[in-house]
Amino acid sequence: MSLRITEDTMAAVVNGEAIVTGTRSECGWHVTTWPRPLDRNAAITALMLAERLITHGEDDPCAREWLRELGRA
Repeated sequence: MSLRITEDTMAAVVNGEAIVTGTRSECGWHVTTWPRPLDRNAAITALMLAERLITHGEDDPCAREWLRELGRA
C-alpha cells in the first residue's frame, strides 16, 4: 500500500488502484469510507484504516485502535 497525498487530495493505493480517497473542502477532509469530515491527520488515519480492514479484518488490534481514535469504536 502507498499513500498519495497532495494539498487537496489523498488516496490509499493498492496494486496501482485507489481503494479509498479523500478530498479537502472548506469544512475538512472528506474520505470516501468515513461519514463525516475529518482533519488532515484523521483523514490519513482513515485511509490507513481502510487498507488495514481489507487485509486484516475488523478484529485486528491496529484497526480497532484507529477506529477508537477516530471516535467510532
